[in-house]
Amino acid sequence: MKKLLFLSFYLFFLNLLSAQQKNNQILIESMSWGKDLKIHLELSNDSNYILDIKELPHSSAISDSLNSDFTYYPVRLSEDFIEKLKQKEFNPEYDTSSIQNQQSNKTLWSAIHYSIGGGWVHFINCFLFALESGNLNITAPLMKRPESNWKPSPVTESYRRTRNWDYYVPVSQKQAVKEYSLKEKEKSLGDLKDVPKEFIDLFLSTSDKEYKKMQTDGNKRDLAKIDMIKILLGANYLGETQIKYIKSMVLKAVTKFAENQLPSVVIFDNFNAAVALILNESGYHIEKIVFAKEKDLSPLEVENRIIIINEIIKNINEVNKEVFQQKLKTYYN
Repeated sequence: MKKLLFLSFYLFFLNLLSAQQKNNQILIESMSWGKDLKIHLELSNDSNYILDIKELPHSSAISDSLNSDFTYYPVRLSEDFIEKLKQKEFNPEYDTSSIQNQQSNKTLWSAIHYSIGGGWVHFINCFLFALESGNLNITAPLMKRPESNWKPSPVTESYRRTRNWDYYVPVSQKQAVKEYSLKEKEKSLGDLKDVPKEFIDLFLSTSDKEYKKMQTDGNKRDLAKIDMIKILLGANYLGETQIKYIKSMVLKAVTKFAENQLPSVVIFDNFNAAVALILNESGYHIEKIVFAKEKDLSPLEVENRIIIINEIIKNINEVNKEVFQQKLKTYYN
């Protein structure tokens, strides 16, 4: 009887949560490409925003769709994806002490993938959001290494490389760049090979002084990109405690994802198009498409461009899925 009552209450709670989520969904009511080279947005909560095209991410969409590698767009998470994770968090069948969950905590990637599902693009977006939102911090107490005079005999390579680290990941830029160079030389970059090149370039070109200035200026977006690389650099040195901490902070951040976040707009230069994208469980999904000087285009031209852009996003999702399947094979073979 108690189990039935609990199940009834649980189902009622999920339905209530789902209903609230639907009511809270903020949709794009209208979107236009202004003559001022800005994207004008009107949302379902009656709020209006103007986005500067120069500050939005740009994409050569055709080359992206033909690319055999992973394609990354910085986009917001869809409500249905967040809702599924919320239900998973409250689901009594999601037993954190299960053998499967314990096995997933052996590596950072498998731990987070077990928690959020999806593919590599979900991993990156959720990881970045956890860092940007401040839920995940590379200098959190659980990430600090205990002080010890212990020295292995014989001295191991991992000891040599990490003995001067205060944390389980290389926090200073000098330490992190040195570890990156060693991994690159050894051809052991692992997951870092699939991190967007712009993240790597930013990381390698940032000094400790510039990194501290980012912290002072509150440049959370760039700091998150750099800190994600630092965590991936130290991934093979993490203990289970640190992996569990990172996993729980990523899941916590995603389930508390702000529903009123601005829509994510990517400029597809080949088509003079502004495309509002979200990331759902399957991959990128188009919310809206508008074109520069759309009034000068015939209805047929607009329709053809929309068809092609939808096909490009479909192809990107398929390639990303294939890359992800190959990544899975390297983990489990």
